[in-house]
Amino acid sequence: MTPSGTIAASGSSNAPATARVDWVDYAKGICIVMVVMMHSVLGVELAAGETGFMHVLVAFAKPFRMPDFFLISGLFLPLVIDRDWRTYLDRKVVHFAYFYVVWVTIQFGFKAPAFAAETGWHDVGLLYLESFIEPFGTLWFIYLLPVFFVVTKLTRRIPPLAILIVATALETARITTGWTAIDEFCARVVYFYSGYLFAPYVFALSDRARKHPGLALAALAAWALVNASVVAFGASEWKIVSLVLGFAGACAIITSGTLLARAHWLNALRFCGENSIVIYLAFFLPMAATRTLLLRTGIIPDIGMVSLIVTIVGVIGALAIWQAVLRLGGHFLFERPNVFWIAPKKAGAVLQAAE
Repeated sequence: MTPSGTIAASGSSNAPATARVDWVDYAKGICIVMVVMMHSVLGVELAAGETGFMHVLVAFAKPFRMPDFFLISGLFLPLVIDRDWRTYLDRKVVHFAYFYVVWVTIQFGFKAPAFAAETGWHDVGLLYLESFIEPFGTLWFIYLLPVFFVVTKLTRRIPPLAILIVATALETARITTGWTAIDEFCARVVYFYSGYLFAPYVFALSDRARKHPGLALAALAAWALVNASVVAFGASEWKIVSLVLGFAGACAIITSGTLLARAHWLNALRFCGENSIVIYLAFFLPMAATRTLLLRTGIIPDIGMVSLIVTIVGVIGALAIWQAVLRLGGHFLFERPNVFWIAPKKAGAVLQAAE
């Protein structure tokens, strides 16, 4: 059960490993839009005290939204896990740690005045320091990825089946300690490790979907019906059921990404996938500002429509911030400066989720 075969970096598993993987970018684009949508919709509904039509979409995506993101994050690990520890830690730990520190400081800076009004500035300082133990806000994904990378490399000598059994047990155990890093690690490690372990099979699934689009569409329709039915029935959080829905949804997103890549549709979604971490880091600013503006003015009475607009602005606004920052010389917000590299820098290296 060890990973085998060549993992390509284009649409086919036979292609050279120099280009980007088209369907992976589409899949990541779907995932990051769903993440922004979830935070936008739930934030609007909490502030407004009512739900809208977007709530249904968030509920539908919940079983597979993060499982797919983590599975894809582990997908390219077989290509780099044999690197020496210095290079590995640079690309998989220091890389994400740098952006976590930068962006947790930015996010905290925006929220600090509100915290100070409640508890005083002394406690605000303690809360900031705590964010390096307890992941802050939306940044827990960035915080947790290096942990997964290190754990996977450290456990390479352990039989994969044993790790998979333990990871599955952790997901079904519903561990709740109150600490985000621990709880999310237990809930998500099975998906990350499966992406690493079964990478050749994931690429094979994509190849089949590309060759048989009609069958793939039929499978997607069946999956959507089952997923929606289980969610509506209220069984999506049940033990084992959640695990099955997580993997089924991940396969569905992979298939969807492949079909979109095959048809060359929705290139904007692919662009979002190529820059998914950029969106993940920066979307909170336009999202929060748009939510506050729309709810305070009341210019749009429908909560569902407000949620949709906040989602769209969150995605586009994050990309706009990224481009504006680069043009203004603030590259350090999205590109790691040379001083923070502990291994030789690869030419053209920038912020990427799966190097």
